[in-house]
Order: sequence, then structure tokens, then C-alpha cells
Amino acid sequence: MEMEQKKVRLPKKTADGFVIPLGPANLVAVVTDVGMVGCGAFDVAALDSFSYPAAKVRPAFGPSVADTDDILSGIVKEANRAAMSRGIRNGMTGKEALELL
Repeated sequence: MEMEQKKVRLPKKTADGFVIPLGPANLVAVVTDVGMVGCGAFDVAALDSFSYPAAKVRPAFGPSVADTDDILSGIVKEANRAAMSRGIRNGMTGKEALELL
């Protein structure tokens, strides 16, 4: 299976969604012009060393984040300092976090 890229419409902008199949799981992220929200496989603390706002979500439903819809409905479980400085907090949805990016 190949990587999937799609446009994700947010209230104030359009972001890029990516789904990269990795065997039994997918690497999933939605990237804006400012930062990103991704699945649990991302090391958001490492991205903080580049002052890049990043958060990761846990699935709201099901065992894992499989696609960009799961990023939007997912619950933020970790945000780096750059993301927190933009108002992103644990417990908000991925869509709410992306609206701050």
C-alpha cells in the first residue's frame, strides 16, 4: 500500500493529511503551515528542539489512529512546549489543536 495524502479542511485554513502504511499500523499526521498533530508514533519532544509545534493524539474510538479522521477526533495526550505556547492542551481534540496551528 502507498502513502496517502489528502487535504484536510479546517475553519481558517487547509492542512495536509498524511497516512503512511507501516505493516500492521499506519503513521498518520495532519500538518499545517505552523505545526502538526500526529499519532502516538511521533516524538513531539524531539520536534520541540526545532521550536516546531507538535502534538500527538490517542484514538477517541478503536485501538489505534488509522487515518486523518482519527487525528481530528482523537484526544491530545502530549503536546510539546512550542504547541502549548499556542494554547494546545492535553484533553482537547485533534481538530481543536489544529485550529490553534
